[in-house]
Amino acid sequence: MAKQEKSLWQEFSKGIIKENPVLRLVLGTCATLAVSTAASNAIGMGLATTFVLVCSNAVISLLRNIIPDKVRIPSYITIIAGFVTIVQMFIKAYSPALDSALGIFLPLIVVNCIILGRAEMFANKHRVLPSILDGLGMGVGFTATLLLMGIIRELLGAGTVFDIPVLSTFMDPIIIFILPPGGFFVFGLLIALANKLSGEGKAPEEMGCAGCPLAASCSKLKEKEAAKK
Repeated sequence: MAKQEKSLWQEFSKGIIKENPVLRLVLGTCATLAVSTAASNAIGMGLATTFVLVCSNAVISLLRNIIPDKVRIPSYITIIAGFVTIVQMFIKAYSPALDSALGIFLPLIVVNCIILGRAEMFANKHRVLPSILDGLGMGVGFTATLLLMGIIRELLGAGTVFDIPVLSTFMDPIIIFILPPGGFFVFGLLIALANKLSGEGKAPEEMGCAGCPLAASCSKLKEKEAAKK
């Protein structure tokens, strides 16, 4: 039981840092850069995508033994489109301002590489509960990334966070942060931070000639041995 719980926790937690869909797998970057100009837009897009991820993963996992291989991608898109339609209708009804702010990027969740990628790589091969946790973890990682980018860009570019004035009272906004160049700058910094937290980017350890798998055929090693003799 403990081993199973650990495995389920790993399926959920991997999407937050280790396999973050935006910062580590570099998926869904178009929507990320477009909607992260404000924190409210970012969290709205993140929650909508998370809902679609969890629901589509669950349904695709349930139907994984029924959907023929030849039509699996069209089938995935049809399932995903159904949940995106539900989300879009809900947002139109209860938050028209968010619907207007997200614009075309809300219906484009249908072809978001994160959702299609998890359907093909995970939900299509695993049971329902791990698939749900995988979708939830990826959604949390995506939402956290969008929210962090949205807060940084809105704070520095407009002096506000969730439209609440923070820096505007004592400094002028740096407009470039809510423009595409500022988005790429913040995106690059967060990728570097994610690489650092995941333990990648470290310099390789010196192992010497003895640990090299090509030591037997290495001409330099033979020269060193000849010089010693």
